[in-house]
Amino acid sequence: MQKTVVINVVGLTSALLKAMPKLSKWAGKVNTIEPVLPAVTCSAQTTYLTGKWPSEHGIVGNGWYFKDEDEIKFWRQSNRLVQAPKIWEMAKEINPNCTTANLFWWYNMNSSVDYGITPRPMYPADGRKIPDIYTQPGDFRSQIQSDLGQFPLFKFWGPATSIASSKWIADSAKWVDIRQNPTLTLIYLPHLDYCLQSVGTQPEEIPKYLIEIDQVCADLIDYYTAKNANIVVLSEYGITPVSQPIHLNRLFREKGLLSVREELGLELLDTGASEAFAVADHQIAHIYVRSKANLSKVRSILENVDGIAHILDEEGQKTFHLNHNRSGDLIAIAHSHAWFTYYYWLDDKRAPDFARTVDIHRKPGYDPVELFINPKIPFPQVKIAWKLLRKQLGFRYLMDVIPLDANLVKGSHGCIPPNACDYPVFITQKAENSEEKSLLSTQITQLILEQIFGKQAETFIEKQGMLNHRFDHASSFT
Repeated sequence: MQKTVVINVVGLTSALLKAMPKLSKWAGKVNTIEPVLPAVTCSAQTTYLTGKWPSEHGIVGNGWYFKDEDEIKFWRQSNRLVQAPKIWEMAKEINPNCTTANLFWWYNMNSSVDYGITPRPMYPADGRKIPDIYTQPGDFRSQIQSDLGQFPLFKFWGPATSIASSKWIADSAKWVDIRQNPTLTLIYLPHLDYCLQSVGTQPEEIPKYLIEIDQVCADLIDYYTAKNANIVVLSEYGITPVSQPIHLNRLFREKGLLSVREELGLELLDTGASEAFAVADHQIAHIYVRSKANLSKVRSILENVDGIAHILDEEGQKTFHLNHNRSGDLIAIAHSHAWFTYYYWLDDKRAPDFARTVDIHRKPGYDPVELFINPKIPFPQVKIAWKLLRKQLGFRYLMDVIPLDANLVKGSHGCIPPNACDYPVFITQKAENSEEKSLLSTQITQLILEQIFGKQAETFIEKQGMLNHRFDHASSFT
């Protein structure tokens, strides 16, 4: 077995690589990866780690409508939601002595992985949110935070996002490696993802962010090179510039299809009483329709929405391997310059209290506006300091500093970009790993296993019947 590390630099593309001097100097073979649909974190990562499409592993987005519970849920963490064998389980079949460390790739709780670390805040009954992690084994939790400091949760996501979280994750990988020396290490570095959504996608707009993540990558590469490890750098998706938010739930409400429930004068989405609603996830929206008799009506509404590029019905979902019972009855795909909000209220005064906070679990959809502080707040730092003081004194507080202006968002992902320069990348110094310029997302599992086991991995993949046939995204959309 060959020690291997996979560094997931989210949002990295061939264009951005050119502006990262250390990583571009190290890079040997650079392949593009045809993005899985939807090109979002949970679907992309799970496809990479199983070699299966969403129709097989069940992760149809970062969240979906849990029909049995009548709730929309995002960012669930249990690995039991993944309905296919994972790469570390395959590796154990090839060689039982192979061990794996998963550092912050998603669905990293209740997993069969040997070593794992993932965000898991504490939520005391008094309303506080305290940074913390979940680890496998459990005693890593206190040990690593004693050595590295508390995981910087508020710099991992939200308006205060910075390189500190990716740096902490990189340091955690080395911390685990020194103590356990895993055969395979998976490292998640999200820094570029967040700045590209909030600032923009052009290299000249983000030189600081590119240099910051370049340095973190270089440090990891130097460390693992000294350990004689095979190193793979990849990304999940590229991010395209956006200028058009699309409010599908507001449209459904105006058409009398979406219902809300009033609580304390504010509005909550009532999925159980709605004839149709959208689960917005970047540039993808799963549309759930209660009565099949309304499918044609809902589709007709979608067909007249500016910014929607494609609508996938049951047959269309089969073409793109999204035909799973978790998927919507229809799936809307935005143009690369547009994205979907979860907004369903028609008056901002009636927006739920969590809309103006960072609250990834209660919002019935993904909200990139959480990356911004409301520009209409005078002296926002004073307001934040006052809120934090209330927190320290043990009082309840609401960190309601997030705007409700979707036009602030500058970048998004989820659709299949029209240009391959916006595809994710697979980089290794060993050119013989692939003769193809473009890879399928489902091929990544095999390529990683080959880094560890060589030809033995290829034989295993063939026996498992995991070879996947290429399909052409462009022709499928015409």
